[in-house]
Amino acid sequence: MATTTRAGHPAGRGEDLTTTSQRARDLLRRGFGLIGPRHARHSVSASQLEALTLPIGDDGVVIGVDAENRAAVLGVNRPTAYDVVLIGGLWTAQVIALRAAATGARVAVETGRPQAWMQMVHAMGGGQNGLAVYEVGRVPPQGSSAGTPVLVVRDCGMRPPRGRVVSGPWQSVLTVLPYLSPVAPRLVRQARLVGVQRVSPDEAAELGRTMALLRTDVDALPTLPDGLTLWCTDRDRQYVMTQPTDAEIGLLGSPRRMD
Repeated sequence: MATTTRAGHPAGRGEDLTTTSQRARDLLRRGFGLIGPRHARHSVSASQLEALTLPIGDDGVVIGVDAENRAAVLGVNRPTAYDVVLIGGLWTAQVIALRAAATGARVAVETGRPQAWMQMVHAMGGGQNGLAVYEVGRVPPQGSSAGTPVLVVRDCGMRPPRGRVVSGPWQSVLTVLPYLSPVAPRLVRQARLVGVQRVSPDEAAELGRTMALLRTDVDALPTLPDGLTLWCTDRDRQYVMTQPTDAEIGLLGSPRRMD
């Protein structure tokens, strides 16, 4: 018994297979079956590959929102060494530590004021859930890896000694300076990222020289409200407002520059 095509014409047993295949492809193109979209091919030469950029967002710790109310993310879990300096208040450093622990990182705090961190330690299960506090110079090797990244927070006053545990693969270091000090320029030059909160006009002028800040930023630094930080890399400047959650306010209080 002969079959018929969609147009009603007989298709005998001896019909050429090539013709049948062609008709099947025609049916698919008219919407029968799943053939997927057809677009022109896009290709680049090997020499053009370096010019391509991909709009991939960073991942890490949300430390606040920028001037456009977009989330500002600090990527502390990295396969390369990453040093951050925060010239500002303990409150902001603790929020960063708390949120880093919430992302799965282990946080090791090196501090000369352990009592200021004890409330966080107790709230997180007595150091069993990602945050531990050590005396200055007593931080042991952390054994960081891609599966267990580490953030070391150095809260060691205005003249922190050189740390025994330094940044490395999957281990970032955040050094907190309450004010500018003689060691600050060295730490700022070594850091990949520097955060500056409200400082005096003299400190702002010195930071302007050290970090090549714009005059508008130098003038703004002495007037920054609590919770606002100017984050700087070699090429970028961004103001970020850290907005605490209700749980963070209950644990740490409201944003503040002074401790």
